[in-house]
Amino acid sequence: MSAQLEIAEVSKSFGGVQAVSRVSLEVRQGEVLSVIGPNGAGKTTLLNMISGFYHPDSGRIVLEGSDVTRLKPSHIAERGVARTFQNIALFRGMTVLDNLMLGRHPRMRSGVFASFVYWGLAQKEEVAHRRRVEDIIDFLKIQDLRRRPTGSLAYGLQKRVELGRALALDPKILLLDEPMGGCNHDEKEDMARFVLDVNQEWGTTIILIEHDMGVVMDISDRVAVLDMGQKIADGTPDEVRANAQVIKAYLGDPKGGRGAAEGEPSGYKDRPERREGTNGGRRG
Repeated sequence: MSAQLEIAEVSKSFGGVQAVSRVSLEVRQGEVLSVIGPNGAGKTTLLNMISGFYHPDSGRIVLEGSDVTRLKPSHIAERGVARTFQNIALFRGMTVLDNLMLGRHPRMRSGVFASFVYWGLAQKEEVAHRRRVEDIIDFLKIQDLRRRPTGSLAYGLQKRVELGRALALDPKILLLDEPMGGCNHDEKEDMARFVLDVNQEWGTTIILIEHDMGVVMDISDRVAVLDMGQKIADGTPDEVRANAQVIKAYLGDPKGGRGAAEGEPSGYKDRPERREGTNGGRRG
């Protein structure tokens, strides 16, 4: 089966620093691919090139058979690629509902004049987009937060809203840059289940950057490892966990104890149920 997304020999440098060096990856439709590695390995730079925020110095990025290497971020979003950011990038003074509605913008087709007078197509679009956003609000269990300013929410809930804004694009490929970073254990469990549900129920392809190895090994179909801008491994979680080069570069020597990035597997795939509520995953 041909790859949904093909990254071929891409490189990117900033001044004299080589952030990514000749990295190649094939992303299959419907899989969860995690990209791991030490800080500074080039993971976020790779996501930035896929989403069009950076253009590679060399190499190609092909999405569903079309070369998107030089496209603008807005054009790549229109082709169905959405992302979240390592640092929360919500509009803190706007409500949860308004932030999610902004995620629908690339799907809107009415012109400026029609939107201004709220007539015809613009009115129909507003109703359709609001209905879709309400579906996402229900999916993420944040019904009672829709009118709250995002800046007033707990950190874990802000992460959930940012996921919702990315989902509002109805993406074919979802890029998640540390969606569980800074979250407590319960919040991580909730986010992991949401990610799995998006993948399994909606069929969305997911590329995930995450440092919690318990999460990575539990929910990933495949794991790619970067170190100093180069890919050093690519395979199933079990294959990567046993790879000597990965252990040396990232996970740590098992003879000397658990590595800095390695955590206990959490069994997300074995516990598909998700707790109700909107209190950031904490038990009530």
